[in-house]
Amino acid sequence: MQVTELWRHPIKSHGREAVSAVTLITGQSMPWDRVWAIAHDAAKAEPGVWASCHHFSRVSKAPALMAVTATLDEATETVTLMHPDQPDLTVRPDDGGEAIVAWTNALVPQDRALPSHVMRLDGRGYTDSDFASVTLCNHASHRAVEMQMEHALSIHRWRGNIWFDSDAPWVEFDWMGRDIKVGEAVLRPRERTDRCLATAANPDTGARDADTLAALDSFGHRDFSVRCDVIQGGLVRPEDVVVPL
Repeated sequence: MQVTELWRHPIKSHGREAVSAVTLITGQSMPWDRVWAIAHDAAKAEPGVWASCHHFSRVSKAPALMAVTATLDEATETVTLMHPDQPDLTVRPDDGGEAIVAWTNALVPQDRALPSHVMRLDGRGYTDSDFASVTLCNHASHRAVEMQMEHALSIHRWRGNIWFDSDAPWVEFDWMGRDIKVGEAVLRPRERTDRCLATAANPDTGARDADTLAALDSFGHRDFSVRCDVIQGGLVRPEDVVVPL
């Protein structure tokens, strides 16, 4: 089994970015993944404190956000957001929150809680888990979903961090509590990633066009990927070997 791709999402639910390598840090989420999130106007979240996804603008409530892509300049902490229906926006989230809110407001339904302000959380980020996690995704499981649906799907519906390829779908679910060496790092899957309506949205268009939840139901669950603790930090790159220890 080998790593195939690495992805991060600098602003939660607002864009994905491929990276050529990542150095994981013990006890932390993937560097620069979901460091920022856009709280909506009904949120009760506090700055610098983890909060569940219900406090933030997200794809499950605003499917058009699925089509956002992003690039991050780590040195300047500047993010460029791109969407097929919007002009590109380049801004520092820490001092350009109003510009981001205005840009994303055009992509969310106006009959529900609206984007309000940008929040930042270093180290663990605003992952959907209540612990600092890195998601490990299996291409074989993705192919099993595609076969069930009888058409191709983008892997970006799952918004994962580390993708690997294997011959066995769902093998990652058997790894709970077991150490998995990924490149130089060691991960320990703690929980399966439960899925929601966000995965129904097309990453190219932002339109809901696939009943992914029904497809997952056919396997007796609504889970895809596993959320892992980083037990030992280290460098991870595509083509690195994935080995259960």
